Amino acid sequence: MKYISKILFLLLATSIVAQSDSDDDVEEVVVKGNVLYSDQVNALKTPVPVINVPQTVTIVTDEDIRKQGFRQIGDIVRYTPGVNTSQGEGHRDAVVFRGVRSTADFYLDGMRDDVQYYRSLYNLEQVEILRGPNALLFGRGGTGGIINRVTKKATVGEVFGSVDAGFDSFGAFDVAGDYNMATGDNSALRINFHTDDLANHRDFYYGERVGFNPTLKVLVSDATTLDISYEYADHERFIDRGIPTANGEPVEGLKKIVFGDEDQNLQTLTANIMRANVSHMLSDTSKLNISVLSSDYEKMYQNLYAAAYDAATNVVTMDGYYDPTERENFMMSANLVSELDLGGMKHTLLVGTEVIDTQNKNTRYDSYWITSGSDKESFIVTRPLDFTITNLGVATAFDFATKLKSRTESDIAVSSFYIQDQIAVSDKLLIMLGGRMDTFDITVDDLKAGSSQSREDEEFSPRAGIVFKPRDEVSFYYSMSQSFLPRSGEQYKKLTASAAALDPDVFENTEFGMKWAISQDLSFTVSMFDSEQTIATRTSDGESAEIVGLQVDGVELELKGQVNDNLNIALAFAQMDGETSTGGEPREIPKNTLSVFAQYRVNDKFGWALGFTDQGKSYISNNNTSRYLPEYTRVDFGAYYDVSSDLTLQVNVENVRDELYFPHSHSSHQASVGEPQNARLSLRYTF
Repeated sequence: MKYISKILFLLLATSIVAQSDSDDDVEEVVVKGNVLYSDQVNALKTPVPVINVPQTVTIVTDEDIRKQGFRQIGDIVRYTPGVNTSQGEGHRDAVVFRGVRSTADFYLDGMRDDVQYYRSLYNLEQVEILRGPNALLFGRGGTGGIINRVTKKATVGEVFGSVDAGFDSFGAFDVAGDYNMATGDNSALRINFHTDDLANHRDFYYGERVGFNPTLKVLVSDATTLDISYEYADHERFIDRGIPTANGEPVEGLKKIVFGDEDQNLQTLTANIMRANVSHMLSDTSKLNISVLSSDYEKMYQNLYAAAYDAATNVVTMDGYYDPTERENFMMSANLVSELDLGGMKHTLLVGTEVIDTQNKNTRYDSYWITSGSDKESFIVTRPLDFTITNLGVATAFDFATKLKSRTESDIAVSSFYIQDQIAVSDKLLIMLGGRMDTFDITVDDLKAGSSQSREDEEFSPRAGIVFKPRDEVSFYYSMSQSFLPRSGEQYKKLTASAAALDPDVFENTEFGMKWAISQDLSFTVSMFDSEQTIATRTSDGESAEIVGLQVDGVELELKGQVNDNLNIALAFAQMDGETSTGGEPREIPKNTLSVFAQYRVNDKFGWALGFTDQGKSYISNNNTSRYLPEYTRVDFGAYYDVSSDLTLQVNVENVRDELYFPHSHSSHQASVGEPQNARLSLRYTF
């Protein structure tokens, strides 16, 4: 009830402020892309206003990212209802969408971006977060939601640019640039780049990131536009997988100790990503889009981490592995959007196809300790940990080259066809119907075992929804959707004979909600959802069977946008309950989450912001309530000063109260230590 009362109070306060008039001469702040009237949502693939879509969508613009001081995807997720972060083992973005953990449901300009790494934000126009299964638009995965990053494109006929620079009290430093230039009457070039020196509160932690992204736009004709993009990424960072637990909770006394090796806990990534898109207006009411993506990634991560901990003896057991991956992707998609009048009704018809070819090479070595002859060894906990002497006082050493665990090469071919019709039965009644057929073909060669496994799945994913609009600015909707996840999982590294004989997991979602465009710049949404995972398995006698693997239901609220000339607010609340196949509690589903970020413009020069996030208690593993992450509340602050029309100074203070908290945990003894108080000073120069 305390959450409900907080929400009611905040909504009441916002309503009062919205009805008041300010006497100050204040520069109007324009919010881009996050209002319900927007039809520029790349992930939806159709030019239909968000208020007419029977699905929950959150949009975070580049301005939101700057103002809130976001540095990574996890920062955005923290302020999004129904979505929370997972640890990702210290080397990748990992998100829990409505109780479903994912490291692969990420998209770049609507195309799959499922390689595991920490994504940069320097070249983004906006981030779109869709909740619920999204197979019709995106195919396999997307079982609880997806995140789509929309990159900045060149603008013809304009010259503009910006430089952003910042540093924080941990010692991190970053610079980003954005420059758009005309290259002719019908073409333009835009260059985005960044370089980051990463730092935080943990011993040994460091990181370096470089990104370079030129884009070219050519107006081929009045009807045809070509966008070409190349992105280069070079990342390196220390891997920190957190601290052990004891007596059910993370051990606070270990908060300053890194359970890893200063020289061996490391991740590197090099990526080359080429994208091209052709948009052609066939008529005033029909548009064809063709997109091509070709990319290659070389990624490596190696690490030691805590696998067990004895609080009585202060002894930790360490494990580890070395995991290099090479991946090449080729994707091509085409979709046709047409607005038609048929049978006295208006139709927005989407017809599309997609093909994907992926080649993946992966090798994994376990750590090998000369004393134990295995991948595990035990040590006395000290700061720093001494990995040369075991807890028994015996000299030891380890390497990542002795114990080969697996070596595989995978070939994935996907072909898809989808169709969707959004029907305006009347001004007040809209219907959405659609479906997608995916053919997913995978072959995994196990080079270590000298064997090979293949599987082909043909899956149909339906989607249906109805929208009722009693007023132009209000809509009520109901929808159902379905998605699937093949037995090869998210990263295609292995496929056993037993898994190859089983059908994919299937996720079904029903959702009821309301959207209210309070004004052109302020929206309120509420949704209630119920999702269910069906898992293919085998009975004790080996017969194929199906069970309900995970059930999650919940409520989400979001108030977002410009309340008046002075105040901008982003409020999000979610309440979720889940149950596993055995009737137990699922991992990583906090019962309640609440976040607020409010920006107030005092005058034409100065503004400030205040935010907080409250995440309820969550369990570290499925069906085990004895290990959990405690509830926490984090308070953030921001201040902005316009030195001139083209120069802005900004201060962001994270965790103002310096609260110790643990936002997520990969397993029982890998609980992440949240960042203490950290101040960041940044400046932005535009020209």
